[in-house]
Amino acid sequence: MTQPVAIVTGGSTGIGAELCRQMLERGYEVISLARRKPPISDAHLHAMEVDLFDNAATAQAMREIATQYQVTHFIHNAGLIRPALLPDVTQDDLAAVTQLHLGAALTIMQAVLPGMRQHHFGRVVLLSSRGALGLQTRSVYSATKAGMIGMARTWALETAADGITVNVVAPGPIADTEMFRSVIPAESEREKALAAQIPVKRLGRSDDVARAVLFFCDAENGFVTGQTLYVCGGASVGTLTI
Repeated sequence: MTQPVAIVTGGSTGIGAELCRQMLERGYEVISLARRKPPISDAHLHAMEVDLFDNAATAQAMREIATQYQVTHFIHNAGLIRPALLPDVTQDDLAAVTQLHLGAALTIMQAVLPGMRQHHFGRVVLLSSRGALGLQTRSVYSATKAGMIGMARTWALETAADGITVNVVAPGPIADTEMFRSVIPAESEREKALAAQIPVKRLGRSDDVARAVLFFCDAENGFVTGQTLYVCGGASVGTLTI
């Protein structure tokens, strides 16, 4: 295989930025799709600023990418919570989070699929969440993150014969991300209580998640597809209250 080319959505911060860093270290050409540029610079890192909430803009970005790169890897990491108790959930919340988690993923996948099929190789990883199993105040987040798992399983079945694998990594609470800090203040009693509930007794880090994603990205791991790996310190096999 020639030099791998990876699209990473949400590569400007948190897990996405760590993914970009680790993939660059392993010799990938990396394209970050996000509203901001990543905090690192590298000759093999290409930052495309795009609003993934805008499906037309996402499709246009993919047309531009298709003229320059043969994409071998697609990691859909961009995410948003929009927390609200059931009576307060809005249709706008549902539409926005659905577009980001599912609509953008579909648009990007449809754009890279022909090339992956032509070269009989592709690695796709969707970032879901432990929250897909259900969590208070997470109606739209849980629903769309669970939808990603179903979508990935379907894609895996449809593309397996083409040398393409599609898997899911579902993180638990990852402390060094803007998403986590938007709902849990640093060094707060709430943070300490949350860490105490996790079987391994600590919160996750972006590098924990990135290593799991890179397992699925490995060209040698072609016999694993349609799977969901929870990177959550054991929280997916117990109860969790945020």
